Amino acid sequence: MIRIGVVGLGKMGLSHLAMINAHPDASVVAVVDSTSYILDVLGKYTGLRTFGDYAAMLDGVELDAVLIATPTRFHGPMVRTALERGLHVFCEKPLCLSSSESRELAALAEERGVVTQVGYHNRFVGTFGEVRRLLDLGAIGRVTHLQAEAYGPVVLRSKGSTWRSQRTEGGGALYDYAAHPIDLLTWYAGAARGVGGTVLGSVFSADTEDEVSSTVFFDGLTAQVSVNWSDESFRKMTTRITATGTAGRIQADRQELQVFLRSTAPEIDGYETGWNLRNTTELTDSVWFYLRGEEYSAQLDHFVRRAHDRSVAPVNDFASASLTDEVIEMMITDAAAGPSVLAAAVSGSAQGPASQPTPTRRRLLRRRA
Repeated sequence: MIRIGVVGLGKMGLSHLAMINAHPDASVVAVVDSTSYILDVLGKYTGLRTFGDYAAMLDGVELDAVLIATPTRFHGPMVRTALERGLHVFCEKPLCLSSSESRELAALAEERGVVTQVGYHNRFVGTFGEVRRLLDLGAIGRVTHLQAEAYGPVVLRSKGSTWRSQRTEGGGALYDYAAHPIDLLTWYAGAARGVGGTVLGSVFSADTEDEVSSTVFFDGLTAQVSVNWSDESFRKMTTRITATGTAGRIQADRQELQVFLRSTAPEIDGYETGWNLRNTTELTDSVWFYLRGEEYSAQLDHFVRRAHDRSVAPVNDFASASLTDEVIEMMITDAAAGPSVLAAAVSGSAQGPASQPTPTRRRLLRRRA
């Protein structure tokens, strides 16, 4: 039985608490939050030990793991403290606001021999997992382009500021929304070499972005990212992945997988030349406890199984999450640099001064090379 402490009891923290506490091989023994009302209710009706201070919980109860669901800017110090105590750590996404800190934590976890995981639940969605399997099998030949999209009705009017509306806290559409499709890109294509043309646009928010668009460069292929959390035409968050290759095309969202295979595609069990359609129900395993979607329970089950058995291969850990943090960091730098070529500079000549990259662009180009 894995003894777990849950840190942060907002929307995601309470969801995780309900799921992990029902797991047959895990037991939540303590919770931490800054809101005394929530702690009073949980203490009265669940019998859980409650703490208003993270260090007090770590000193006060015997734990095997912590589940951290606080605002992102608190992740780094809390995760480091847990790792130094030899605890397994499940942390909500994104891991850190700095990719260098994410890499340091990944190295520390490796040194301490503990299990780590980040809450990128889309890796446990059946359709997105099948995309990964098909790409690994070379089903559409050499992949030339990926497209990652996410749309939903999160911010639909100007409103007061919370941590989710401030990028310095880990809020905004880039950290809180685009991180999911970006993580799928790094799952499929590995580490990015660079980004370009990034736009972080405001629709309603005063302190952060509501729209994200960017080109991400990987070895041998490019990817487009398009995200908007101020899109009321979607009832809830919708994430979509499209992969184009020399032998076909794959498109998937949470509900459905569409695969087009050319006659040049290799033989893949269950697929034929032309269009193929598979629904998420045939690609999704049952879970012991359903809340919000099977993928949320599946990711926690994977964390518990890895804590019990280190031979279980990670689906996502701190090392993979650091790749996503790096892309996010590059996008912020790229957006701040602005356009690399301005119309006014080339109006008289295609070889005008704008053909020379800015200092920031030069650094990114050297990095890609």
